[in-house]
Amino acid sequence: MCGYVGYISKNEKEINVKILEDMAKKIRHRGPDNFGIWVDTQFGFGVAHNRLSVIDTSKSGNQPMISSNGQFVIAFNGEIYNHLALRQEMQGYNWLSSSDTETLLACIQIWGLKETVKKINGMFSFVLWDIKKKELNLVRDRFGEKPLYYGWQDSTFIFGSELKAFLPHPNFMKEIDRESLNLYFKHTFIPAPYSIYKNINKLLPGTILTLSKDISEPSINKYWDLQSNFLQKGQQCVARNKKTVKNELHRNLRKTIEERMSSDVPLGAFLSGGVDSSLVVSIMQSVSKKPVKTFTMGFKDSNFNEAIEAKRISNFLGTDHHELYVTHDDIIDLLPSLTNLYDEPFSDPSQIPTFLVSKLSKRNVTVALSGDGGDELFCGYSRYHFVIKYWKIISSLPFSVRKLLSHQILKIKTQTWDKLANYLFLSKKYRNFGVKIHKVASAINSKTLMDLYVNILTNWPSEDQLVKKVKNSKKLNLINLDDHLHLTDAEKMMIWDMQFFLSDDILVKLDRATMGCSLEGRVPFLDHNLVEQISKIPFKYKFGKKQSKLILREILNEYLPKNLLSSHKSGFDLPLSEWLRGPLKFWAEDILSPKQIKDQGFLNEEIIFKRWQEHKSGARDWSNQLWGVLVFQLWLKDQLH
Repeated sequence: MCGYVGYISKNEKEINVKILEDMAKKIRHRGPDNFGIWVDTQFGFGVAHNRLSVIDTSKSGNQPMISSNGQFVIAFNGEIYNHLALRQEMQGYNWLSSSDTETLLACIQIWGLKETVKKINGMFSFVLWDIKKKELNLVRDRFGEKPLYYGWQDSTFIFGSELKAFLPHPNFMKEIDRESLNLYFKHTFIPAPYSIYKNINKLLPGTILTLSKDISEPSINKYWDLQSNFLQKGQQCVARNKKTVKNELHRNLRKTIEERMSSDVPLGAFLSGGVDSSLVVSIMQSVSKKPVKTFTMGFKDSNFNEAIEAKRISNFLGTDHHELYVTHDDIIDLLPSLTNLYDEPFSDPSQIPTFLVSKLSKRNVTVALSGDGGDELFCGYSRYHFVIKYWKIISSLPFSVRKLLSHQILKIKTQTWDKLANYLFLSKKYRNFGVKIHKVASAINSKTLMDLYVNILTNWPSEDQLVKKVKNSKKLNLINLDDHLHLTDAEKMMIWDMQFFLSDDILVKLDRATMGCSLEGRVPFLDHNLVEQISKIPFKYKFGKKQSKLILREILNEYLPKNLLSSHKSGFDLPLSEWLRGPLKFWAEDILSPKQIKDQGFLNEEIIFKRWQEHKSGARDWSNQLWGVLVFQLWLKDQLH
């Protein structure tokens, strides 16, 4: 696991090595074990690499690395899990190291880039420079586990693992894109291919960017497509008995997890008490010769504390367990450094406990496995049941009735709805019940179920006009799922999350949190061979009327008794709503100063002030919206200094 940065200069053949070194220093946390640099003295190209040594920790694995025939230079970030199997296909090759980077480079030299990316199994982004052709290739893994930014800045084509690495380059314009900012407030993150800066993009997952000599615009081509695995009609209609499907999935999960346990440095796993992480840890423990090191987060607020369930599971499995409890003071201390770590505004509140659990893990291990991806692949989010249930109700009502109903629901405070949920014993199943009811009420005028789903997940609707001077709305790189009539409603929501939420929120959060601590995070569920198998599992084995992840739960029952598993898991959530009314109130009040926001000229200070007053009084729960503003304000402050 590593980080790299580089650039091509149109006007100069000589690369400024000092600038390249300064750029690389900005992402030293991604690879503190070694630094390397390579420049093409006949063409204005240079790349710098910071290495986190995981496979083959010797200097023979250092980068940038040159192919044995002298044609290619590579700077690589990630892991190739099947690299030993690939070596078996290249009998007689004279290997100089046991590094997966050398394996990747040898594959490209022998088979070519396009064939190689189809063969490799892993998480990765890399830059490949063809010395002979003077051609640049940027490549990103199938799901976007590893980041890659790029773009023209004046006469310089710049690329790298993180945006902050671009800052020392004199041509980097650092101009905020208001349309991207508008997307951030809508979704809590900026989706690919966009970034917070004008003319800088994220490379989409599963694609190769090629920039040839004397050509200004790069070409981008897909080598793997998530949608083709889930959207083909009849794809999931494989008539197989459930026991056979379960055994095959179990066997492949074990294989995938064992592959990701290969490491020359200490290794552990995140354990949150839910199905996905519990299954990953259970399988790890079953194949490990010694107790697996596990890590979790906790809160003193019992409504958000899942550390208790994680501890019970750890005790049953016999793992070497470590836990850390988070307070509101930890949040205030951490936030300024987090906004710098993420480069762009990113306000998924679980970024904080994810970073802290990564920091805890780094004290003991260098690699940690995660259960991320299970929700998206097995329809695991509780909101799927919630949306399906309420769409059936509201879709049967005339529009005029829905409008009136929405108005009446929003008049009732979120705390009142929460009290009702407690009275009806719904609070465990539907955490933040009042917020969810208000979300549904706000989106009650949706025309389709998918409209309702997207509206519920929208943080700040565009019509609120929060961001000033926004003329156009950027289009998302998504397909219209309403056109696929063979899909169930739950499948549509699941696929929407896979193509959007997973890569641009979940995996961004994991990458920045882990790499910010020089920790490598691995995600077994996102092995592409496993995903392709999961896409063919009949949907009825994944999603039931009252429960999701059906087949995963059956596999987990072979390792854990049912009573140990949490009935409701929400990941590393924060008690944000109450904290903003309590211990974080004065801290937030200062950041949300209307005068300061007005002077900056980006946001509508009147809307923010109104929602802040409503939140403080308890009339509405605007914690997620306000959190987005707070994060942006901290990020902007960092940019202005």
